[in-house]
Amino acid sequence: MKAVVKYAPGVGNVEIRDMPEPQPNENQVKIEIAACGICGTDLHVYNDTFRNFPPVILGHEFAGAVVELGKNVRGISLGDRFTVLGASTVTCGKCVYCRKGEFMFCPDRRGMGHGVHGAFTRHACARPDQLFRLPDHLPTEEGSLCERVAGAVHAVCEITEMQFGDVVLVSGPGPIGLLCLKLLAAQGFKTIVAGTTADTRRLRMAKDFGAARVVDVEKEDLLAIVKEETDGFGVDVAFECAGAAASARVALACVRPLGRYTQVGHFGKNIDLNFDVLAFRQLRMNGSLGYTAATWRRMMDILAQGRVKLGDMITHRLGLDEWKQGFDACWDRSALKVLLIP
Repeated sequence: MKAVVKYAPGVGNVEIRDMPEPQPNENQVKIEIAACGICGTDLHVYNDTFRNFPPVILGHEFAGAVVELGKNVRGISLGDRFTVLGASTVTCGKCVYCRKGEFMFCPDRRGMGHGVHGAFTRHACARPDQLFRLPDHLPTEEGSLCERVAGAVHAVCEITEMQFGDVVLVSGPGPIGLLCLKLLAAQGFKTIVAGTTADTRRLRMAKDFGAARVVDVEKEDLLAIVKEETDGFGVDVAFECAGAAASARVALACVRPLGRYTQVGHFGKNIDLNFDVLAFRQLRMNGSLGYTAATWRRMMDILAQGRVKLGDMITHRLGLDEWKQGFDACWDRSALKVLLIP
């Protein structure tokens, strides 16, 4: 079958290759992939700034329908539609993190798309515990966004302590930043979204998605606007979602004393940051990585209620042969969410 493969270590080394058709073992199902989203992790794997194990099929944000069942699988029928938690494909099941349900920190973990074969292809196999049934109203291709939604749910609804009435800053209007915005807006939080001139289209979308105010930091003074919107105090909570040093510095500067800062974006390198702000303002700082299985269950409940829409996040639908075009659209920020349709 045709697949987008990272075939060797190093920057680049990605191409379309013919790969063997996967066959489910007795405890797996085979999924026919309807769509798989391009994620920032895929870009990091391309640039070799995220651990990977080539040769490996890229892609981990996907949904599809069951086309084959292992002989021990029960409670699932052919044609059932699922989104797939690919990050837990390989774990030890024994370490302190696995026992706590925090599989993201298992030292033996390998996820789909970087550690084991992923979903930039036609078929993939997964265990039933990795499958989350899509609500009837949710189109299958939109189900491919669920992995990113789970990351936003973990950051906004689980990691970060928030109270009704808080004013929030989201710095970085990429896919994860705008999904955080959608969750914040659905809960009624006044949210300021900041980006650069290259994010002009995304900032317009942020306004449509419920941002109270959007700021182009190359044309406007974000700190001054934050003070204007908060009676001079600063925001209660900041989410850094760009994974950019300048974004982190300004987001941290915008947080009021005793406020909260959550790092969601990945930098892929060391950055300079004025860490004294953490002590002098007595801030609470969190990192947010991935999710747990419980996060996925919470995320599916949120989507089933229908208050958070996903279809308007999708800007590009491309074939597998157009994968490089999709990567380029993510890099130059002309896209929001790119789906590869096998």
